[in-house]
Amino acid sequence: MGRKKAEVLETWSRMPENQSIITHMNTIPYKTSVSKFGACGIRIDGTPQYIDAVLSHMKELLVGENQITRLERSRNDAVSEFKASPNAEKGGEVCYIRLHMRGREGQVAAGFDRSLNETTDRFLASHKT
Repeated sequence: MGRKKAEVLETWSRMPENQSIITHMNTIPYKTSVSKFGACGIRIDGTPQYIDAVLSHMKELLVGENQITRLERSRNDAVSEFKASPNAEKGGEVCYIRLHMRGREGQVAAGFDRSLNETTDRFLASHKT
């Protein structure tokens, strides 16, 4: 059963600010074909400007695009993908972000892309246990 709004807001207000997202974002296994509902991921709905503003606060996630993992990113027109609702923003979009493991072939191919060396190192440092 869900928690009461007051309890959720109180917990939220006491959280330390600017916690790392990528550190806690678990990867989705390679070639997953089942539902990803409940997996670590982010969904942002709204105007393109709103989505861009939210994404600007999550640039740390860019290290997820590296030689080991890749960022699944989809951004679509919300009205064509979902039923229009009376509250939908005109021109509204929906953006999903999830972290996937690359397959062996993808890791080898990405290994040749030297521009990913730094992000791979930063990603590995963020996921040390």
